Amino acid sequence: MKGLAVMMLIAVFNKANADMYLQNPRGSNNRLDEAKRERNNGNRLFDSQNNNRGGYNVGSLYYYSGSNLQIEWTNQHSCGDQNNHCEIILQYMCGDWIRDGTTTSTIPDNPANCNNYDCNRDTRFGMQENYDYYIDCKLRQRNEGLFTADQNLKGDTARFTRQNPQGTRRGYECPEERDYYPYWHPDPWKDIAVLTNDPSRCEYYQSESFNVKPRYACVVPKAFIRANLNTRNNDAAIPTNQVDCENIVYPEDDPEGERGVWKMFPAHGIAAPICRENHWSRDNHLGNGINGQTNTFNWTVPEIQHERCAMRIRYNISTGEYEGWNDTDARYNAAGNNQASQLNIGERFGLNEQQADDRGYVFENNPEVEIFNDAGGNTDFQLRLAINTAQYGRTFQDRSHTFAIRQPPEDLEGVEIHNVNVRGKRGNIVQVYPATEYDFTPNNLQVEPGAYVHFQWTGSNTNPTNNDGQGLQGTDRSNVVPLTEQVYPEGSDLYYQPYSKFGHFGNNIPMHLDNASFLGFSRTDLENLAVLGNRQFRGEMSELDDAGTYFDLGPRKVTSTGHYQYMCTRNNNFSNRSQKGRIISRDEAIIYKSIGTTGGSVATTHSSIRFDAGDLNQLYDIRLEEWTPEVGEKIVQSYGREVNVGKHYESNFINLGPAGNLTKNGRTFSMQINLNDDSYDVLSVYYSDDDFRTWNEVDAELQNDKVTFEAQKGGVYIVRGNPNIGLIVGCVIAALVFILLIVGSVMYFRKNPDKWAGIRASCSASAKSVDGRV
Repeated sequence: MKGLAVMMLIAVFNKANADMYLQNPRGSNNRLDEAKRERNNGNRLFDSQNNNRGGYNVGSLYYYSGSNLQIEWTNQHSCGDQNNHCEIILQYMCGDWIRDGTTTSTIPDNPANCNNYDCNRDTRFGMQENYDYYIDCKLRQRNEGLFTADQNLKGDTARFTRQNPQGTRRGYECPEERDYYPYWHPDPWKDIAVLTNDPSRCEYYQSESFNVKPRYACVVPKAFIRANLNTRNNDAAIPTNQVDCENIVYPEDDPEGERGVWKMFPAHGIAAPICRENHWSRDNHLGNGINGQTNTFNWTVPEIQHERCAMRIRYNISTGEYEGWNDTDARYNAAGNNQASQLNIGERFGLNEQQADDRGYVFENNPEVEIFNDAGGNTDFQLRLAINTAQYGRTFQDRSHTFAIRQPPEDLEGVEIHNVNVRGKRGNIVQVYPATEYDFTPNNLQVEPGAYVHFQWTGSNTNPTNNDGQGLQGTDRSNVVPLTEQVYPEGSDLYYQPYSKFGHFGNNIPMHLDNASFLGFSRTDLENLAVLGNRQFRGEMSELDDAGTYFDLGPRKVTSTGHYQYMCTRNNNFSNRSQKGRIISRDEAIIYKSIGTTGGSVATTHSSIRFDAGDLNQLYDIRLEEWTPEVGEKIVQSYGREVNVGKHYESNFINLGPAGNLTKNGRTFSMQINLNDDSYDVLSVYYSDDDFRTWNEVDAELQNDKVTFEAQKGGVYIVRGNPNIGLIVGCVIAALVFILLIVGSVMYFRKNPDKWAGIRASCSASAKSVDGRV
């Protein structure tokens, strides 16, 4: 092919067997509503590469634009670890064509098999990418600069890749776009975030994203597509360069025929994706990440409005023995069928090319390697390696069912809305794996009074009927009821101070609503959360059986402070563990943000912190919170300590976590603290670690109503004031001088009354001279 575009490289190439499951929003893993543990059709919408038992049955939610949504997932192999190379890509798309469908069959690619010869509108079939997108992929020249190892691709269009050499179709997904990121051709997906083991690539990922960079593609006559659709036999018809595109004419023998157009497709026109390091997760473990929490990303839902959207998470993974990013491309592909790749594996083991070939150190499927020159007299002792070059650098993915993004009502515009949903499905841990048992998400939420919490969840009525659980077999149901108060002493109350605690996680009994306090919600809201009353009128509701799978309370304003523990009464037996959550409402701002080597900033009302690129040498979950002087004083006293520096509080307490050294090699980050009021004191910034044993002064600069300084540690910072002795002395002297002048003047004029009379006469004459003048 002439004029091949710039060669694109996959980020990872080595072997991996791994899975990726989206837990919130509910990932489908190609399920629809199957009443069994395995999905019916792994090719329904997309190529997940996941286990057939993963995924949740269909159920849809809506989210208000600008609201906060916690995305959760589990990935089988590690990220943020030296054992492999890992990239996680979060994306979404919205379109009128997107639908869940009513059958588990794959949508046809022959319109004759669709209603009214229109697959885009045949609502029986689920669809995310549309028919036209796939047909373009099916006819378009693949990128011939890519590494395909020794795989024998059965065609030369974008359907055929190293990971999919047979060109197997899954929905209307384009295999080449699925396998590579960032993709060089227009596609409908919008980037949310790129989480990588190598943040040095972030600038590349962000600048190449279709969010900000336009794409070029060849647009050919529709008659040309129809003519080539069933006659090309896996040969490309649509070129990927301008010269060949503009040489297309149809009909071919018609000088006035319609020509191909090399067209620019504008970027999505939204911000580049967030890019940072991955959080750490362990190998061979489809469960929680570090600190026993799920791997998450907090997404601010975009300011759009659409009823049909979908989310995708991709997991590009390889083991760590080989760096495929820099030196793996089409030059190393096999020279022909049944030949090994030309990738030089032997040199990594100190072997020359001939030695590597003789001993089987070649990059091909299932090589037999001679690891000993002489194994007990056996000169032909070999070990066979279970290697599949189609899986060296493997992409896994999951996608959500459809969801809606809506504009909030006028009275909710500009307010902070936190989505609280339910993840998991009916069954015990073995029956639901690799999905999860029931849990609220997030199950630990921190808000300020004035923010809104949006309780909303969905589920299925077609879970396997023999899965463990309470209530009607096969059904998902949830509710929210405040937990009863603590009964037995347990640990210290320091965690909760200075606020009250409502309910206790150690209990499994709900509080009677007559005695319950929950975020300041009304009694009606508490009843609706408990018995789903705004969605269900009466019926048998002891185990919520007569309710539907969907519940929506709508956003509710938080009007009180405290630590509120709550539970679900239905999913609370031993087999299903306990479905509980906590919401903490505090007057003081608290902000969480993951920041790594690429830098970032975080701010509250009275403080801000900026990390430049390179200030941090790893990913930190930064926590920035404020305490008023009164609250901060109580917290310090609860540790048996005191603030023994300065005389007056000139700012709020600023608590930066995690505590301790955040930077290395002498690097610093910038902090700013706003003063609470104007002050004439001598101001100083002090730092203490999180147990308040000592307070150390920090060099700072006063700029109007704020102080700025450089720091290296997480901990507690405060601006304190000491009386300005110099100013006080100066004011006292000035006052004394003024008093002396007054006293001296009085005494002088008493001794010289004629002088005082002369001054009075002079003033009277001056007044008459200006009398009547304008």
